[in-house]
Amino acid sequence: MKPRIAVLGCGYWGSNHIRTLKALGALHAVSDANRARAEGFASEQDCLAIDPGALFSRPDVDAIVMALPPQFHAEAAIKAVENGKDVLVEKPIALTVADAERAVAAARAHGRIFMVGHVLRFHPAFEKLKALIDQGELGEVRYIHSHRLGLGKFHTENDALWDLAPHDLSMILAITGAEPVEIRGEGAALLDHLSDFAHLHMRFPNGLRSHLFASRLNPYRERRLTVVGTRAMAVFDDVEPWERKLAVYRHAVWQDSGQWAFTANEPTYIDVEEGMPLTRELEHFLSCIQTRQPPLTGGEEAITVLRILTAGSVTHG
Repeated sequence: MKPRIAVLGCGYWGSNHIRTLKALGALHAVSDANRARAEGFASEQDCLAIDPGALFSRPDVDAIVMALPPQFHAEAAIKAVENGKDVLVEKPIALTVADAERAVAAARAHGRIFMVGHVLRFHPAFEKLKALIDQGELGEVRYIHSHRLGLGKFHTENDALWDLAPHDLSMILAITGAEPVEIRGEGAALLDHLSDFAHLHMRFPNGLRSHLFASRLNPYRERRLTVVGTRAMAVFDDVEPWERKLAVYRHAVWQDSGQWAFTANEPTYIDVEEGMPLTRELEHFLSCIQTRQPPLTGGEEAITVLRILTAGSVTHG
């Protein structure tokens, strides 16, 4: 028996969850403050439409996927786990570290699965990149930089950093296995008081450094994570087609008679099995519900991401 999942929040990303869960045979219900929107999806996907006020106490719902505006995530997650539901909460799971900690503590106290929608951790190209790093193919990782740029989306509550950076921070934390000891943020607001451009500079305990650039006001799309090691460099570029998403550059740099010399080699493109990250994420969620194993992207990681976002945020007048 597959777990019976309800999706709370039928907006842009919630609709992706709805369609993916339907394809996986696990969609039981949809719920939204906009009743007509929920009923539209229920009719389209042949599932129940349940009012948000009645959703949490329903015995026929095993777990809830939450894709709400982030200011509502923590209270909804607490209510869900107190009613015995497992939860997958979209990022960011809250707008304050304190709210996130309350939600994660509630899930732990009630023995519930608390998973976070850091979907790029389930991207086949990232999984392959992580495996290459773990196998020592890049040598010792010394620097990581990520660029996530594009036009939109624009939110009234969270800026470019909070909206775009959680994905990259989740990947960076997976690679480093540690929380940064130093965080410095820079931001620029053009439209209102929220940053449309954001830079994060981080230093980790072993000296590894990382830089993240996020923009929602950029004329072109860029979705690139670059990892620089002592033996090789790797680039995960999600804008590229599948056969070019993961490239390894085996450049060499050395000193010769007091002068620096280097060879620049052509990239080697690594075979990556195609797969939809959201499908893989939701399959993992279903597996965690059934096995009671802790999720790969759990609450503690999400709290760390929020701590970094908070430390790196820039306020504008």
